[in-house]
Amino acid sequence: MSAEPETERKVSFGFEEVTESEKVARVKGVFRSVASRYDLMNDLMSAGVHRLWKHDAMNRVNPQPGERHLDVAGGTGELARAFLELADKAGKRRGIDKPATAIVSDINDAMLEAGKARADNAKWEGRLDWVCADGQNLPWADNSFDVVTVSFGIRNFADRVAGLKEFRRVLKPGGRLAVLEFSHMTAPALQAAYDTYSFNVIPQLGSLVAGDKESYQYLVESIRKFPDQETFRAEIEGAGFSNVSVTNFSGGIAALHFGWAV
Repeated sequence: MSAEPETERKVSFGFEEVTESEKVARVKGVFRSVASRYDLMNDLMSAGVHRLWKHDAMNRVNPQPGERHLDVAGGTGELARAFLELADKAGKRRGIDKPATAIVSDINDAMLEAGKARADNAKWEGRLDWVCADGQNLPWADNSFDVVTVSFGIRNFADRVAGLKEFRRVLKPGGRLAVLEFSHMTAPALQAAYDTYSFNVIPQLGSLVAGDKESYQYLVESIRKFPDQETFRAEIEGAGFSNVSVTNFSGGIAALHFGWAV
């Protein structure tokens, strides 16, 4: 007698409950739809503040010459380019001519194509690569990277804990993990005001600028479903990282979780 087929686990897709495979497919659809206007929409939604958050995150990473960086769910490659820039500056200060390298990994080919089309990639020729890959099943050997970063992408994983374990696997012992993600505000009154803005303004902005209200409705809902700072910190520690710190940006609208591979 044949065994009953295993029922696929349900996860959140915004405020809906879907199977893991359905979430992967639908997230791909969301980012394929918004890829061409992704950077512009980020600037409009945050009034450009997301660039300051990313700047502070990369300063915390402290890139060094000769290091190898993986930016998971890296989309248009903003963090990877910043990593290379800062690593070169560190090398120049110390008189070390050892180029760092970076790989932008994303499950969505449309996001990667939008990133590869940017003119500012030319200066990094031979040092910046683009790979279409699932963050929960990375195609690199153990202990391959000095730094792994994820910027506003891990909330879209079907299984973020599986992703965190993959990050630990591909990091060298002593490597650094930096996860920048929308989070929960530290003051309940501010959270209520932010929710009002998010649910009423961002989907409409998505409709006007990107021609896609539904995708931005999902993105707002996915932010609210993401765990709070301390819950996510515990998940990172459980995946094999130590000395995990949390830095809140703009009162907790976003948070940087930083840890070390042990």
